[in-house]
Amino acid sequence: MSAPSAAPVIVAEHLSRRFGDLWAVRDVSLTVQRGEIFGVLGPNGAGKSTTIRMLCGILDPTGGKGSVVGFDIARQSEQIKKNIGYMTQRFSLYEDMTVEENMRFYASIYGMSGRARKERIETVLSEIGLIDRRKQIAGTLSGGWKQRVALASSTIHNPPLLFLDEPTAGVDPVSRRHFWDQIHRIADLGTTVLVTTHYMDEAERCHRLAFIFRGTLLATGTPTEVVAARGLRVSELETERTIEAGELLRKAPGVEEVNHFGHIMRVATRSVDDPERLLRGMLDAANIGVHRFQVGRPNVEDAFVSMVREDDAVRAGKQEAA
Repeated sequence: MSAPSAAPVIVAEHLSRRFGDLWAVRDVSLTVQRGEIFGVLGPNGAGKSTTIRMLCGILDPTGGKGSVVGFDIARQSEQIKKNIGYMTQRFSLYEDMTVEENMRFYASIYGMSGRARKERIETVLSEIGLIDRRKQIAGTLSGGWKQRVALASSTIHNPPLLFLDEPTAGVDPVSRRHFWDQIHRIADLGTTVLVTTHYMDEAERCHRLAFIFRGTLLATGTPTEVVAARGLRVSELETERTIEAGELLRKAPGVEEVNHFGHIMRVATRSVDDPERLLRGMLDAANIGVHRFQVGRPNVEDAFVSMVREDDAVRAGKQEAA
């Protein structure tokens, strides 16, 4: 990761966007430093894509303000578009053109021509592993290869900032890993990357994160900071009568989540001083034997689910009070 400069690449202050009576994004503030891979994490419909479109100058905010690569998102959208790369989850290139023709076309859009364009295309084809596919018609490529072409085209002009909106949706695990290797390579060369995703394992690969749910920012920080802030502890158990044990433990005070992974039951707790004593005690009282108990590591998914459940509980409490 390159050392960040003093001036952030993205600054968003209280951004909001309303569609009729629906607030798609509400009061989102975040800062992205140069050279970072910044992940915007949330489920489908959380407001991630709407946030990106405001930052790209595609949508005007209903409220708030922001700057991207030094330009105001409301007044200088055309300058922003010239200085960013933007890749969506939907393949948006020309399917009846070859890989190389697509790249040549997009390079021309950004004002590249002649020898400089040719050399840049050769460089990107090599870096992203497309040399052997350069003459293939884009529409005949698999999802993972289409993804590579889209990434190559969105970075052909070597932009200082790259937006990736759900870039790995529907892509196989091997292609996803290759794609993330490319993201880190691009960031290491100095390009800032903002990526939206609903894959929790991908969030762990980012330098910093923002959690968005129902259009509202729940938390920001490094993956380690975000997980630590929730104060979760994870226990992994193998028990008798696994389904019954899980249903019982879900009722225990301080238990946030119970999930089954094969024979392993994974239990996340919060504000519990001694999770093993609590869980073993409840299972012993129900005559459910524990074959194995070990401490696990809380992850980003645990933190996000915990925040969402807390948000749901707060909203439910407000509705009851009303």
